[in-house]
Amino acid sequence: MDGALGMGTTERMVAIVGRLGVRPMVRLSLPARRILAFLALSGGGPVPRAIASAKLWPDFPEEAARANLRRALWNVPAGWIGSEGDDLLLNAATDLADAELAATRALEEAELQLDEIKLLSSDLLEGWNEEWAIPAQDRFRLLRVQALEMACRTMTRAGHLTLAIQAGSAALAAEPLRESAAAALIDAHLAQENRYEAVRCFRSLARRLNDELGVDPQPALAERVMACAIPVGCLH
Repeated sequence: MDGALGMGTTERMVAIVGRLGVRPMVRLSLPARRILAFLALSGGGPVPRAIASAKLWPDFPEEAARANLRRALWNVPAGWIGSEGDDLLLNAATDLADAELAATRALEEAELQLDEIKLLSSDLLEGWNEEWAIPAQDRFRLLRVQALEMACRTMTRAGHLTLAIQAGSAALAAEPLRESAAAALIDAHLAQENRYEAVRCFRSLARRLNDELGVDPQPALAERVMACAIPVGCLH
């Protein structure tokens, strides 16, 4: 492990949106993967060693947790993690900052590019159920769904319907019971004069709401869909 941050931070990447990945690719043990993911999720640091060991090994006594942290750090390839005193710092960029910037732009009603929509279409550290990761995963999921829904509405108003549908579809895939996301996507389909997809989206939402919650979609949404002049029977 480097004693201080090197000059190659921007040359290294720890991706945590979606599944964990690193660039350039290096062979990583499970302990090395955990410490890199933890630091990336923490914004790169600085993170005191005591906090890192306690978070990563919460069921271990303090000395055992610190020993596990030392072993994990020795498993990390040289150059990826630096230290300042007792603090650890990630010597790499992450994609979380880019995802949060895209989400912020969307919430401010800016239009998104396709690569930004793709970035916001995945959760943090998919497949990880670590206690230290779950709060950040939950916060990011809510942020990205709200951002994708807003992007769908913004781009529908602007007439950029293909990207609007991409964003709305990603929001609804993340939260299939989110009526506001379904409404945004349906409006994008109707603006594209794609009545079939609008009705199909509504029918899928209605089925899920009934199966999961025993309720129907909001009447106003049902009225908008039925007003598109498709026979009512196709909604059931």
